[in-house]
Amino acid sequence: MKKKKNKWKHTAYLLIALGMLVYALPSISFSGGFSWVSLFGAVWAGFALLIIASHLYYLIGVDEAKQKALDEIRKEKIAQWELKWPEEKKSQEAN
Repeated sequence: MKKKKNKWKHTAYLLIALGMLVYALPSISFSGGFSWVSLFGAVWAGFALLIIASHLYYLIGVDEAKQKALDEIRKEKIAQWELKWPEEKKSQEAN
């Protein structure tokens, strides 16, 4: 339940950020060359794109896939360690 509510929140924030970006991009003018106003507009648009990308990253579920892959790696390492433990005990007993 909490996961679903969380996805709604991310979807809402994504739509708000997209709306702000679509509203602001026509107002940003780059035709006058370098100016502090155009630099601010570019930086602002960059931050808006970062926010959009972060919400898309969460909504697509990359974290879930990455977590599953890390869990599989963790299980495999534990299995390898369990195979090494009897060998280490034998070598310690021999000494």
